[in-house]
Amino acid sequence: MKFDPDTIVAPNSSHQGSSHRGRPRQFCPDAALTAALKVFWERGYEGASMAELTEAMGITKPSLYACFGNKEALFRKALDLYEKEKLAYVRAGLTAPTAKGVAEAFLRGSLAMQTGNDPRGCLSVVSAVACTNYADSIRDEITSLRLATDRAIIERFERARDEGDFPPDVDPAAMAHYLTAILQGMTVQARSGATPAELERLVATTLAIWPGR
Repeated sequence: MKFDPDTIVAPNSSHQGSSHRGRPRQFCPDAALTAALKVFWERGYEGASMAELTEAMGITKPSLYACFGNKEALFRKALDLYEKEKLAYVRAGLTAPTAKGVAEAFLRGSLAMQTGNDPRGCLSVVSAVACTNYADSIRDEITSLRLATDRAIIERFERARDEGDFPPDVDPAAMAHYLTAILQGMTVQARSGATPAELERLVATTLAIWPGR
């Protein structure tokens, strides 16, 4: 009789399982997904092999397929987790009272992430750069996320213009794209070995030359 060598256990489950020899191993889907996110973040979508993913997640390939689907489905779930947990500062930043406050929240949030315990760089940037034509669906997913974020920033900056927060000659869309370019540049520099002090200077310089209040 065949059996799956891994048993999925919900978080905080009190299931103890059998104590006899050869009992099925247990794993927490949330912890496994967090581990997969780290691998994708460090290696990019195509750079992350199934062997690396299953080893980091502590499960077998059949169990990965049973719980998460294929590699592409796993990446989509990891990307959702990344957006929800790691990019929370983006949603919070959009509620800042001024455009400069939005920029500072984004820059400080990115700085904290790039100098903390997470992998350096940005999951979206790392995966988009590494993807080839064989991963068009993944590239489309990442592009969709980026465009949604861009639209949200542009709309916020258009409101800033209407409220007199920006000088009248400032283009809200251009400022949104400028901020995005700075954020992407920070992730690339962090991945290339830039120090926290160097990234901090970039943040300070950007805020010093920011137009408006």
